[in-house]
Amino acid sequence: MGFSESTLTLRRDGLELTARGFGPADAPLVMLLHGFPDTPHGWDGLIPALVDAGYQVLAPWLRGYTRGSADRRARYDLMAVAADVAAWHAELGGPPTHLVGHDWGAFAAMVAAKQEPRQWLSLSLLAIPSFGGGFAPGIVRCLPRQLLLSSYIPVMQARASARLLARHDAAFVRWLWRRWSPGWEFTDLEFAPTAAVFTDTELGWAATRYYRSLFTVTQAPSREFQQLLMAPAAELPTLALAGARDGCLSVEMGRLLSQRAGATHAVLEDCGHFLQAERPDAVAAHLLPHLRAHDGTDRTA
Repeated sequence: MGFSESTLTLRRDGLELTARGFGPADAPLVMLLHGFPDTPHGWDGLIPALVDAGYQVLAPWLRGYTRGSADRRARYDLMAVAADVAAWHAELGGPPTHLVGHDWGAFAAMVAAKQEPRQWLSLSLLAIPSFGGGFAPGIVRCLPRQLLLSSYIPVMQARASARLLARHDAAFVRWLWRRWSPGWEFTDLEFAPTAAVFTDTELGWAATRYYRSLFTVTQAPSREFQQLLMAPAAELPTLALAGARDGCLSVEMGRLLSQRAGATHAVLEDCGHFLQAERPDAVAAHLLPHLRAHDGTDRTA
């Protein structure tokens, strides 16, 4: 990338969590939270722009996506990930921090923001809308399409999902990338970090456990997540970015939800679900002004 990268570790809940670190330690922090099926390497195209703009960057691996954080006795749900986010922030000394999340990482960032809004400078959500403010008028018309786009979820909840994802060098995961970001000609090199995760069935088990934890309303973390998701939006400046060709989430539904929650919403053309990997320049063009406007520092590129 042209600048140094450090590897950070954090022990909590009996797990060894890992993160990638970049940039000056005395600068405002941007925490980048990846989603499914992805890794922190999905941010590789965006990280240089953030560091060049004067930020430090922390890009954690979600629990379960590394060998040290995969344990069948551990929790794999979004409340646990939000607690990991807060723990990373504390581990770094609680610097002024912007939260940026994609997919699952966006949900975890939203939860962390709603739990402790004063702890963060801003919130940015990629491929996931902001939630809060009650029922969004007009959303009903988006539901049939969204149900079709979400048809993969029962597959991820199946007990055999980890074995399915591992087959043929993660061919199903590669298919998901193509379906969710149609037209993106990603390379084998770009896909390699994700393939390394999902060809390991222990990591695949943990990564799909998030889906099995999503609707288990008999479990307190699932109820807490759903209650927080529907709670009023965090009182933070919030940016929601969507790819116009997203094959995972209805762009129109995302727009309606984000507007209802009071977030700024923008749609990026010529990209799909993995917009930060497909068009990091376009993401940076929206993200950097949002960060600069809310970190209290005059930052020129």
